Amino acid sequence: MATLHGSTLEAIKGNQAKLLGEWLSGLEANGATRNIKEQVLVQETSEFLQLLIGGLQSESGSNLAVPGWEGVRRFLEKLSSSRAQLGHDSHQTVYFIFALKGPLFGLLQSHFNNEPARLAEQLWVVSELLDGMGMHTIRTFQKSREEVIKRQQEELLELSTPVVKLWEGVLALPLIGTLDSQRSQTVMESLLQRIVDTGSEIAIIDITGVPTVDTLVAQHLLKTVTAIRLMGADCIISGVRPQIAQTIVHLGLDLGSLTTKANLADALKLALSRLGSDISQRV
Repeated sequence: MATLHGSTLEAIKGNQAKLLGEWLSGLEANGATRNIKEQVLVQETSEFLQLLIGGLQSESGSNLAVPGWEGVRRFLEKLSSSRAQLGHDSHQTVYFIFALKGPLFGLLQSHFNNEPARLAEQLWVVSELLDGMGMHTIRTFQKSREEVIKRQQEELLELSTPVVKLWEGVLALPLIGTLDSQRSQTVMESLLQRIVDTGSEIAIIDITGVPTVDTLVAQHLLKTVTAIRLMGADCIISGVRPQIAQTIVHLGLDLGSLTTKANLADALKLALSRLGSDISQRV
């Protein structure tokens, strides 16, 4: 198995400024510096080159899992996370590593100009090492990106389930879009918590913005209404359009236990009536 030659390490250590300059130029030419300040990029490349030299000096080979490459692993994981936050794609992120190949290969070609066999051997060692680092970067980038997407989905779920206080003792939850299991759970938790916080007696769930009501959606609504009643409050479903009413009848769904109204205004009027309040309409 080929190993790093001592003179290769010395060549890298003695030409750090040249390597950094060519590396930065390659990154800029490829568009891998988008949204990254120049001083930050200079710091990142300098730090990584020092970590690379440190790993090579430890004679840890190309296995990144060994302790000698711990600093490099942590650096690449931090880099991947920051690039994911900046909205970079996997190509831009991994090119941080691969852009170093050109300058390193050029240095080795010059250094082993009269030793073709040694040159081929060292090119293979360096290439294998950087490829391994690139793969580690891709894996950590994907994990970081998945975490960003998951967090954004959770934030969107929270934003899409706003619980509004319409009146003293009356809450409203306007739903827009598809109601799946995950969102149904978020809706239930948000609404129940607001009922506890405000001491409200009636909750209105408005489904005007829900495109279709099928068996699954109806089950989610029934579960939510049951949970609300267990909290000692009542629930009214508003926004039942003619199309939705026909769909419910066609599917044979039993919503007999639900109080429904065609629109939010009628639901609010019914809620106030149950609370003993009334709104007089001015002519």
